[in-house]
Amino acid sequence: MPELPEVEVSRMGISPHVVDQTVKEIIIRNPRLRWPIPEAIKAIEGQVIRGVTRRAKYLLLETDAGYAIVHLGMSGSLRVLPVGTPVEKHDHVDLVLTSGEVLRYNDPRRFGAWLWEEKGVTHPVLEKMGPEPLSDEFNVEYLHQKAQGKSTAIKQFIMDNHVVVGVGNIYANESLFAAGIHPKRAAGKISLARMTKLVAEIKSVLAFAIQQGGTTLKDFKNADGKPGYFAQELQVYGKAGKPCPKCGKPLSEAKIGQRATVFCVDCQK
Repeated sequence: MPELPEVEVSRMGISPHVVDQTVKEIIIRNPRLRWPIPEAIKAIEGQVIRGVTRRAKYLLLETDAGYAIVHLGMSGSLRVLPVGTPVEKHDHVDLVLTSGEVLRYNDPRRFGAWLWEEKGVTHPVLEKMGPEPLSDEFNVEYLHQKAQGKSTAIKQFIMDNHVVVGVGNIYANESLFAAGIHPKRAAGKISLARMTKLVAEIKSVLAFAIQQGGTTLKDFKNADGKPGYFAQELQVYGKAGKPCPKCGKPLSEAKIGQRATVFCVDCQK
């Protein structure tokens, strides 16, 4: 599933093409995504896209009338193409722009979403979310306080969108390894000093992934059609049984919250 860096890279990729452009038409070939595409999204037609922002893994195409909320799901991608580019299988939504380009959404598994919300209203999918991991609001004081009394495994804790948004499975694995924290350790048992290291590593790992263009996943491509490159830099994710990059002993794997978790029993305590 595309995670926060992949979504942020998509935002950066499409923004120069869509911001300040007028939406001539929205073409919906298949409204049956994770949730049915609402008829109200037609309100975007004739509107100027004022900005493209991101909240967690959602992209917001902002207009004076409201905003389209886009989620890539497990296999979705956005591409900017010339108007008239032949439609391919699983091309479900087009935003046709007066610039002569089209923002095209492709999603083989249809677990993504296109939603609409009027100006001044917060859509339910965006409510009750924690801070963005790269923001100043996400800091050691916040995370340490939030963890007090929690017996939840730290990996599940930092993947909880009510605690902090966008720290998905890949980057939770990588951040915990970099911080030297065992993924099963109870969140409330982690000292302030170790939590300081974890917050710094979450920010560092995510920022580096964005810089590298997002992790290359089987279904993910950037807005220009090129895959990301961060997969070459992964330390532990997907490498169970291979030598630990720090100590050389085989990496272990376990299921935590039904998600594959790779770690080093010697380096992570």
